[in-house]
Amino acid sequence: MTKFLIVFDVDSTLIQDEVIELLADFAGTRDRVAGITHRAMSGELDFEQSLVERVKTLEGLPESVLAEAFAKIRVSEGAKELIDAVHTAGGRVGAVSGGFSQVLEPLADLLSIDFARANQLEIIDSKLSGRVVGKIVDREAKRLALLEWSQASGIDLAQSIAVGDGSNDLSMMQAAGLSVAFNAKPVVRDSANLVIRGNDLRELGVVLGLTA
Repeated sequence: MTKFLIVFDVDSTLIQDEVIELLADFAGTRDRVAGITHRAMSGELDFEQSLVERVKTLEGLPESVLAEAFAKIRVSEGAKELIDAVHTAGGRVGAVSGGFSQVLEPLADLLSIDFARANQLEIIDSKLSGRVVGKIVDREAKRLALLEWSQASGIDLAQSIAVGDGSNDLSMMQAAGLSVAFNAKPVVRDSANLVIRGNDLRELGVVLGLTA
C-alpha cells in the first residue's frame, strides 16, 4: 500500500540544469533562451508563450542533440538517495516537467521514478521542427498530474508532497498536502510550506524523516 506521494519539478530541481538551455547551446541561442526562462520562472511571462518561443529557436537541430543534452545533465545532489528512501518508506515518486519527454524518460529510468510527464518535441525527418506535440505541460497540467498520480496511488492529497522552484510549480504546490520550495525563486519561497535553501535534496529527506 502506498503511504505517500512526492512529485518533483525537474529542471533546476531534480537536475541542476535547464534542458531547454542545454539544447539551445547546440543552436547558439542559449543567452536568449536563458533570459526567457528566467522571466517565465519568476512569473513575469506566460509559460506556454515562453515555451513556444524558446522551442522555436531549436528548429532544424538534429534529433541526436537530445541524447547529447541528456549526457550533459547533472542530477541534483542527493536526488537518487532521496528517491530510494521514499521507496523504502512505502512512497511513490513522480516527476512533471515543462521540459521534454525525450529527456525525462531516460532520467526517470535512471532514478527509478514511478510517474513522469513532460512535453513532447516534434521531430520530422530526424530533425527538431521547433514545435511541441500535443497540449503543453504548463502550471495547470502540473497540478492535474499531482491529482492524477495521487488517485492512481490510492492516497489522499493530504499525503502528497510537491517540490518545485519556479512559478510554473505553484498550482501543483498549492494542491499538495505539503509544498516544498527547493533552490527556488522568491515567489515560490514566499508561498511554500517548507523552504530548502541549499541544493542538496538529502536535506529534504532529513526534514521528512526519511534519511539521517
